[in-house]
Amino acid sequence: MSNSWKLNEEGLRILAAVDRIAREVIEPRAATTDKEGRFPRENIDAMRNAGLLGLLSAKEMGGQGQGIRSAVAVAERIARDCPSTAMITIMHNCATTAIEHFGTEDLRKAVATRGQLATLAFSETGSRSHFWVPVGTAERNGNGIRLNGSKQLITAAGKCDLYVWSSKPVAAQGLSTIWAVPSDAKGLTISAPFDGLGLRGNGSAPITARDVLVSESSRLGEDGKGFDVMMGVILPYFNVQSCAVSLGMMEGALARAVQHVTNSRYSYDSSKIADLPQVRGHIARSRVKIDLVRGFLLDAVEAVEQQRDDVMLRVLESKVAGAETSLEVLDLAMRVCGGAAFRKDVAVERFFRDSRAATVMAPVTDALYDFIGKSTCGMPLF
Repeated sequence: MSNSWKLNEEGLRILAAVDRIAREVIEPRAATTDKEGRFPRENIDAMRNAGLLGLLSAKEMGGQGQGIRSAVAVAERIARDCPSTAMITIMHNCATTAIEHFGTEDLRKAVATRGQLATLAFSETGSRSHFWVPVGTAERNGNGIRLNGSKQLITAAGKCDLYVWSSKPVAAQGLSTIWAVPSDAKGLTISAPFDGLGLRGNGSAPITARDVLVSESSRLGEDGKGFDVMMGVILPYFNVQSCAVSLGMMEGALARAVQHVTNSRYSYDSSKIADLPQVRGHIARSRVKIDLVRGFLLDAVEAVEQQRDDVMLRVLESKVAGAETSLEVLDLAMRVCGGAAFRKDVAVERFFRDSRAATVMAPVTDALYDFIGKSTCGMPLF
């Protein structure tokens, strides 16, 4: 296996395990996951059994002790076969990052050793893609906290074990406070799962909290400091992994497009579709665009690891680079496959649909362009 992500020996071992699961478990179920819009429980169970849900959990807690580089490599590999499973994975990893930074030892072990699946529950009906400004409330209730709020399109809703949940602060100044909320908490209700265009297997659904009681110890970070947790801890992991998912989708679609044009022939002269120079030109453009994103993503990972001066700019750019380029590459993949691209068995149309989600998934591309523009002009982001 290529070491394009510059992983250490342990990281390569982990990626090899992910590759095996992708080939043996994830890919054979990908079409059904999409067609039926079903949560890929078997895929998550396989990852749990391999200890991969503890990828970012500390070794002393029983996890793998890996960092953002391994998280990116894993997300990209899974997305080559099933972007829905990749999205569930990156949401879990983002939630795990917050839990590792601020959670109790028992909470950290729940993920690291018991393999509990976690997800982010930030976006709300009232604030929509402006996830950093929740309108749901948190109030003291005796020795605990009472949560009320309505979340929209939360990945793995009703399928996970833990939600990393945002609310208004209890008493402090600030935009938000973050909590770890068990999925079986009384007062949580989930509407019908999302049934839409793409990422049909990621289990997205709205969640409503009515007088949900959690302990004070479930708070992740200080009261009122949720914005700092979101932007300083979670956003770097979310954006670069989101770029990795877009990259994996591009690689997966290109591989399937190449397979089609190199194996399909014209009956009148037995030439391949790939013998047409315009087809090879589209394939070449796709390859160049994909490699540019891969190089950029590697640089963004290094910026995060080294905490370079340009780290926030690279983090903001990474999701945009992946999302926007995937739209171009998937359009080219559909084009070179012609009418066959619309068939389910070629699988290109599945990636085409899935690629549309990244631009409208918070933080949305247009908001990121604004932040990037502010950063470039030396203006405060908020």
